[in-house]
Amino acid sequence: MTHKMLAAAAALAAIAMPAAARGPAPLAPIALVEDVKSPTAGVEFMDYVGAGQVIRLGAGDVLVLSYLTSCQHETIRGGTVTVGFQQSNVQGGEVVRAKVPCDGGNMALNAEEASKSAATAFRVQSADIQSTIHARSPVVQLPRDLAGEDRTLRIERTDRPGERHAFKIDDAAAAAGFFDLAKANLSLARGAVYNVSIGGHKLAFRVDAHAKSGPAPVVTRLLRFP
Repeated sequence: MTHKMLAAAAALAAIAMPAAARGPAPLAPIALVEDVKSPTAGVEFMDYVGAGQVIRLGAGDVLVLSYLTSCQHETIRGGTVTVGFQQSNVQGGEVVRAKVPCDGGNMALNAEEASKSAATAFRVQSADIQSTIHARSPVVQLPRDLAGEDRTLRIERTDRPGERHAFKIDDAAAAAGFFDLAKANLSLARGAVYNVSIGGHKLAFRVDAHAKSGPAPVVTRLLRFP
């Protein structure tokens, strides 16, 4: 674990998180639930889980976690899962791990935003580019205060003018709280800089020069308005 990642993990550990309806609050939001197939897990898609949180899976249940600082992507089948800072401790089950590209220790989690939404809220230490994605089709976490007339998501390339996209957000996507551009068949240019906006919210982001095409873990391509 690098010094930068240790510092990020320590900062996350210091953040208190309000109690959730499903149970006691974890120590800090440390990983993102990318998929879950379990009636006993007590977590849902796009939920945060925190260091020290225990998740119990039945035989054959599946849980997919992505760690926000260590960039570990885990597929867990069955057993008792204890969330750590870098990876999970799995007892009585099986886990397959893979390192995926994400901003990791270069990101700082906004605790206030994290407490309001089951989505990542990162600020990269840059006044201009607030996030970097590592896949060409971002997942945009939608603001919770969208009025019906403000539901047009716009993406515009800023380093080379001319590329623009607009998507009308329907009630289902607004209720879910996110919009997956992969499902809209949008692939952005590698190495390019874009603005994404909806309503009064705006975010500048960069697509990594080695960004992957096609399906990719959500944590590698998630955008959240500050």
